[in-house]
Amino acid sequence: LINAHLQGVGCWTMSEDTTARKRPMSVEEPKEMKKVTGNEGPVALSSIDPKWRNWWIRGFFTFILVGIFAIFIYMGPLALALMIIGIFIKCFQEIITIGHSKYQEYNLPLFRSLNWYFLTVALIFMTGSNLIQYYPEFFNDGLPDIFATYHRLVCFSMYIFGFVMFVLTLKKDYYMVQFTLFGWTHLTMFLLGTQVYFVMQNVFEGLFWFLLPVSMVICNDIMAYVFGFFFGKTKLINLSPKKTWEGFIGAFGSTLVWGVLFSYILARFQLACYATQLSCENAPMFKWKEYTIPLIGAHIEMYPAMLHSIPLATFASLIAPFGGFFASGFKRAFKIKDFADVIPGHGGLMDRFDCQMLMAFFSNVYYFTFCRAPNIDRVLTMIMALTADQQMEVFEKLQEKFRPTN
Repeated sequence: LINAHLQGVGCWTMSEDTTARKRPMSVEEPKEMKKVTGNEGPVALSSIDPKWRNWWIRGFFTFILVGIFAIFIYMGPLALALMIIGIFIKCFQEIITIGHSKYQEYNLPLFRSLNWYFLTVALIFMTGSNLIQYYPEFFNDGLPDIFATYHRLVCFSMYIFGFVMFVLTLKKDYYMVQFTLFGWTHLTMFLLGTQVYFVMQNVFEGLFWFLLPVSMVICNDIMAYVFGFFFGKTKLINLSPKKTWEGFIGAFGSTLVWGVLFSYILARFQLACYATQLSCENAPMFKWKEYTIPLIGAHIEMYPAMLHSIPLATFASLIAPFGGFFASGFKRAFKIKDFADVIPGHGGLMDRFDCQMLMAFFSNVYYFTFCRAPNIDRVLTMIMALTADQQMEVFEKLQEKFRPTN
C-alpha cells in the first residue's frame, strides 16, 4: 500500500529491501516498474481487471457511506440536519472550485470570500426558517427570540451587504467574467440550497419522508450499476455513456419492489413524527387498511404508506436519474470526469447526490400535496411556546367555540 501510494505521488520509490530513496520521477518509467496511481486502488487489486477492481472499490466505499448514514439517522433529526448542511457545503465547494480553477488567472478581488459569504447567508436563512418552524421551543426568550423575530430582516440585510460589496469590487475589462461568476454562485445556491431546505423539511415532517425517497435513489443507483455491469449492452443516453437500457429497466423494477417492502418496514415501526420524537399511532398512513382491487373485486390489506411508495419509486427510477444526466452534461462542458475525488470509486459528494436533488423536490411536493394531515402534537408544541397570556387567550377562544349553544 505504501509503495503504491509513493509511486502514485511520483516522488518516492521503495526498493525490495524496504529502504526508501528519493528521486525525481523521470518522463519515461523503466519497463520493469509499473506505475500505480491512487485511482487504481490498492496493490492487492492492481492485478485484477480494471472493471472488477472498480466494482470492489465502489462496493466497499458504498458500505462505508451507508454505515455513516445509519449513524446519523440513529442520532436524531438535528444530527441529520447537520449532516445535510455538511453535504451542502461540500457540494457547493466542489462546484465553485470548478469556476475558480477556470477563472483564477484573472485574480478577481474578493471572489472566493463573497462566494462563501453568500453561502453563509443562505445557510442562516434555510436552517433558521426550518428550526423556527419545527422547534419553536428553542426561541422562547432572550437572543434566540430576537433572532426568530428578525430572522428574515437579518438575512436580507446580510445579503444586501454582500450584493453591495460585489458591485464595489467590479473591475474594468472583467465585468463579463465577474457577472458570470456571480450568476454561477447564485445558480449553485438555488439548485443546492432549495434541495437542502426541502430535505430538512422532509426530515422534520417525519423520517418516512426522508429515508424512503433517499433510499429509493440509492437503490436505483446501485441496481442500475449492477444490471448494467452484468447485462448492459444498449447505451441509454450520450451524456452518460456508461448508462444502459438494461440497467435502467432493471433498476426501475428493483426500486419498485424496494419501495413497497421498505415502506412496510417504516410503517410497521411508525417512523413519521420524527422531529418531535412522538408516536404516530393516529397517523392514517400508518394504519392497516383494506382495499378493493378494481374489476376483480378482490380485497387486500396494507398500509396506505405502501401505496404512496409506488409514485415515489416511479419518480426515483424514471425522472430522478435526469439529475445525474444534468450533472454529466455539466462535467462534460468543463471536460472533467468527476466533481472531486473524495470517495474512491465514486468521485465527489456531488457525484453521489446529483439525483437526490430532483427527488428531494418531488417528495416534498408530493407529501404536502397528498399526504400531510393536521398534527395535534405540533399544534400543542406551538401553544406551549406562547406566553401565559397568549395561552389563556387560546383557551378562552376554544372554550367559546365549544360551549353548548343550548
